[in-house]
Amino acid sequence: MKKSFLAVLALFFIQILGFSQPASQIIKVIVGLNHPDWQYKLGENAAFTIQVLQNGSPVIGAEVAYQYGPEKIEPTKTSVFETTSANAVIINAGTLKEPGFLRLIATVKINEKEYKGMATAGFEPEKLEPVVELPNDFNDFWNKAIIDLAKIPLDTKMTLMPERCTEKVNVYHLNLQNYKVGARLYGILCMPKKDGKYPAILHVPGAGIRPYAGDIKNAELGIITLQIGIHGIPVNMDAGIYSDLNAGWTSQYWTFNMDDKDKYYYKRVYMGCLRANDFLTSLPQFDGQNLAVTGGSQGGALSIITAGLDKRVKYLASFYPALSDMVGYTKNRAGGWPHIFDKSNTANLTEAKIKTSAYYDVVNFAKNVSQTGIYTWGFNDETCPPTSMYPAYNVVKAPKELVLFQETGHWTYPEENELMNDWLIKKLGK
Repeated sequence: MKKSFLAVLALFFIQILGFSQPASQIIKVIVGLNHPDWQYKLGENAAFTIQVLQNGSPVIGAEVAYQYGPEKIEPTKTSVFETTSANAVIINAGTLKEPGFLRLIATVKINEKEYKGMATAGFEPEKLEPVVELPNDFNDFWNKAIIDLAKIPLDTKMTLMPERCTEKVNVYHLNLQNYKVGARLYGILCMPKKDGKYPAILHVPGAGIRPYAGDIKNAELGIITLQIGIHGIPVNMDAGIYSDLNAGWTSQYWTFNMDDKDKYYYKRVYMGCLRANDFLTSLPQFDGQNLAVTGGSQGGALSIITAGLDKRVKYLASFYPALSDMVGYTKNRAGGWPHIFDKSNTANLTEAKIKTSAYYDVVNFAKNVSQTGIYTWGFNDETCPPTSMYPAYNVVKAPKELVLFQETGHWTYPEENELMNDWLIKKLGK
C-alpha cells in the first residue's frame, strides 16, 4: 500500500505541478543564443550556437542536422555540418519583423541513437496579439452556464482515506454532482485536522486521466487543498485502469462534440472547476476570502479560465497554459495545445469548430481575469508554444508576474515548482 501511495504521489508532482525535468543523456546537443535572456528587438539578428558534448567534452566529427524558423511552422532553412573543432558552431538565423519566436532545432545521430537540442529566440513577445476573436455573446454564454450550474445540488460524498491521513491532515476521496443531475466530479480533499478557518487551493489537472494523491504538504501548513479530475471518474483507482482509459474513450476527448458550443466536452470541464469552488467555499473551515487556483498545461489553462469565470478566486498560479490562441495556425503561426487546427488536422478546419473554439479559448477568459496572478513557462515548449501563451498573458489587465525559465520545454525545474508554490502560500498568509 505504501509503494502504491508513493507512486501516486510521484504522479502528482510530475503531471500536476509540472512535467519533470528530462533525464540527462550521455550525448548532449547544446544550443544557445548570443543574448543570455534569449530575447531580441524586432529587426535584431539572432545568432545560435551549436555544440555536441560527451562527458562534458566536445565531440569531433559528428554530423549535425539543423533547421530554424518560426516555431511549429515549416522551417525557413534546413542544413547539415560536421563538427571539426572544439569550438561551438555559430548559425546566424536572421530576425523577425513581427513579434514572435524563432527556433533552431539541432540533431545528431551517434551509435544509431538520435540526440536533439534546441533554443528559441523571442522577438518582443510582449507585443504578441491574439488571433482568436471574442464572440459577441461570450459573457452571456458563460453567465447562463453558471446560472444553470447553481441549480444543480452539490450532493457531496466524502470518503475518508485513513491510509493517506497524517497527524495533521485528513484526506478524503471527494465526489460531487457536476454540471447536470447524475454527472459527477471526483477529487482528493486534504483538510487540516485542527479546528479553525483556512485558505484553500484548487489544483486543476493537466491533460489525460490518472489517479491523484492530494496536496498533503500544503494542507499540513494550514491550507485546505483539493485536487480534481475532470472526466467524471473516481481518482483513487489502480493506475492501470487509467492507462486503459487513456487508450480508450478518453483519447482525443478535446475534440468531442466540438461542432456545438453547448455540447463541447470542455463545457463540463470548465463547470467542474467552478463546482469544485462551490464545494470549497461552502466548507465551514474555509476562511471566506482566500481561494487560489493552480495547475500546469491543461491545468494552466484551467487556472486562468476558472479565475476568469469565478470572482471568488483571489489568486492564480499558471504553468505553461494550454488551450490558448488555438486558431493561430489559421494565420500561419503556432497555436496552443491540443493543436486542433494544425496542418495535420485539416478535417478540424470547419467553421463550426473554429467558432466553438473561441468560446473555450484561454485568451478570451484571460480578458476577464481580475485576480493577482503568477505565470511561468519556457521558450522551448513544443507542446504549449510560447507564441500561443503570450497572447493570453498579454491581455490580462490584473496585477501579474511572468517568471521565465527560457530553456525549459514542457517541463519544470524543481526550483520553478518551489518558486510558484512559495508564491501561493505566502499570498494565502502561510
